[in-house]
Amino acid sequence: MSWIDLKHDRRVLWAGYAAIGIVLAVLPFLVGAGLGNAWLRILNFAMLYIMLALGLNIVVGFAGLLDLGYIAFYAVGAYLYALLASPHFGLHWPVWAILPLGAVVAGGAGALLGAPTLRLRGDYLAIVTLGFGEIIRIFMNNLNAPVNITNGPQGISSIDPFHVGGITLAKPLSVLGITVPSLHAYYYLFLGLALVIIFVTIRLEDSRIGRAWVAIREDEIAAKACGINVRNIKLLAFSMGATFGGVAGGLFASFQGFVSPESFGLMESIMVLCMVVLGGMGHIPGVILGGILLTILPEAFRHAAVPLQKYAFGKVVVDPESLRMLLFGLALIAVMLYRPAGLWPSATRKRELQGGSK
Repeated sequence: MSWIDLKHDRRVLWAGYAAIGIVLAVLPFLVGAGLGNAWLRILNFAMLYIMLALGLNIVVGFAGLLDLGYIAFYAVGAYLYALLASPHFGLHWPVWAILPLGAVVAGGAGALLGAPTLRLRGDYLAIVTLGFGEIIRIFMNNLNAPVNITNGPQGISSIDPFHVGGITLAKPLSVLGITVPSLHAYYYLFLGLALVIIFVTIRLEDSRIGRAWVAIREDEIAAKACGINVRNIKLLAFSMGATFGGVAGGLFASFQGFVSPESFGLMESIMVLCMVVLGGMGHIPGVILGGILLTILPEAFRHAAVPLQKYAFGKVVVDPESLRMLLFGLALIAVMLYRPAGLWPSATRKRELQGGSK
């Protein structure tokens, strides 16, 4: 390829980036005007799930460690924000202090989980991490006696919204004469932090640490023989993934204004894991695609269930929630059968599967 062709390709690439940026900038206004605020909230949750999926991708996709309790770190970040920014304890810490603290505490919880599981692999590791996630949920559910810390199953309400100085996202903002509603402002906040996490993840993937994670995923014994400190690299994978989960949890608490143990069940961990597997393990664009699809598709199925049944049968035959999960499960099965490497796998992963099928 000549220098002129390369320069032209770069222009096309930057034009593509600019087009994507424009679409992302106007997307909340288009969704809000066309589909309503309910879908705008779903769009905001899609950004949170992208952060979670990218964090879990470090553990599962890069390092090859099956983690079924990842939602526990999401809960740690959410509850830390709720305890430090609500009337529950009468504390109203600033966001710039709580979010970094939540990331640090969640990262420490990740190291705490990783330390006793260093020798475990496969199903055994999955069982231990699943137990850890359930322990955190039950812990939050029961920590209301004899001293009420988490308010138990009632959860914590009236959580402070995201605010910096005199700017709060609980009310519409005026930017250059344009009124930005609260849901739109949260979207831009989540989008900005998601882009930061994407950048950090890309840099990690191309670093020596990222290559060490991949080496452990492919062959742990060979990686150890090559001089890689398997213990520390595994702990770093758990901690780094948990850090992203803690940040997303704090943002969730500020956006929702309420947290309870029911928001951090096993199904949430399975959902985030499905995002990584469905999109393409270890491939950042694929994981982002998986996060978007698995946030939007279940809601689309739920909204379409009632009209389709009334059109076909004249009445609602199957509960929309049950039908939604049935259709969602069938879609996942179809993808696993026909796209075993994910919807958007990395080139390496795709070659491995193609080579193994010959």
